[in-house]
Amino acid sequence: LDVEIINATVAGGAGTNAKAVLKTRMLGGNPPDSFQVHGGMELIDTYVITDMMEPLTDILESWGILDKFPEDIMTICSYEGEVYSIPVNVHRGNVVFINNEILTKVGIDKVPTDGPGFLEVCARIEDAGYIPLSLGDKDKWEAGHLFETVLLSALGPDKYNGLWDGTTGFEDPGIERAIIIFEELIKYVNEDHAALTWQDATRMVFDGRAAFNVMGDWAEGYLKTLGWTPGEEFSWMAVPGTEGSFMVVTDTFGLPKGAPNRENALKWLEIVASVEGQDAFNPIKGSIPARLDADKSLYDPYLTWSMEDFSTNALCPSIAHGSAAPEGFITELNDAVNIFITTKDRAAFLSAIENAAEDYIY
Repeated sequence: LDVEIINATVAGGAGTNAKAVLKTRMLGGNPPDSFQVHGGMELIDTYVITDMMEPLTDILESWGILDKFPEDIMTICSYEGEVYSIPVNVHRGNVVFINNEILTKVGIDKVPTDGPGFLEVCARIEDAGYIPLSLGDKDKWEAGHLFETVLLSALGPDKYNGLWDGTTGFEDPGIERAIIIFEELIKYVNEDHAALTWQDATRMVFDGRAAFNVMGDWAEGYLKTLGWTPGEEFSWMAVPGTEGSFMVVTDTFGLPKGAPNRENALKWLEIVASVEGQDAFNPIKGSIPARLDADKSLYDPYLTWSMEDFSTNALCPSIAHGSAAPEGFITELNDAVNIFITTKDRAAFLSAIENAAEDYIY
């Protein structure tokens, strides 16, 4: 298309650093032509309600592709009937990645899909001299990511989704149950977790130090770059207690008002939205395409598993990755999770969650 791409990527897991730079540019009247933003509240609350984005509904219709995306995904990219960003992928957040060799050495044929059974296996792995569950929460969101999967397991998909549409109250006993389960689970993480990033934690599985890592499926893309083949050196499963639920994280691109090169930005968005663009990008990143008509033969066994579950499971928006709740709630929750890992003060943790909900959800 003869368009020069200027890559202004800002490094940092979950976009933590990029979000700060982006907000400064957007508020300062210096928007990029397009930017990656998580679908859901991160997009809507931060940039759409504040009138910083162009609607894309008519453009997608003119390209003839509005119906090529699942309705549920387009809903979290929309506000008051208008689409404001285009999903390039779908990630799954509630996944356990598994070092197969460690399981063989410990004598575990199959990892239980229930919480109590999983904790028993963690104890066996620890007794054998391995770290059961690797965690790197240097950037805080990683511990929040782990907690939200436990919250989903304790509440189930309907009640979890109800937190965000008002049908589940934050006084629901499932939240306290999630805190108890989480406290049991973090007994099995590495002691140096606060000094590590998510990649460091995933690397511990690759290096044979840890048996399990709970992370979004960008970890699968990372394990492949390290040289592992899905289904051989590593396997995967839904986080225990969350089978039948798909924790949705979606990367999307939108069009800021006042984009300096609007026509070229639209060409970029057309590529992002195309089946060719999605099929080129997603097999490498370790994510599944947002489009319904993608070529499934291009995707590895893990991603095929994810695609099948995405089409049949209850879809639940991620808190940690900006889809379920406003930024203020996420910040307060991440702080509360990280404090709890140190203090183990259940009452204070529960109170912090309820206070965050009062501030940002109700």
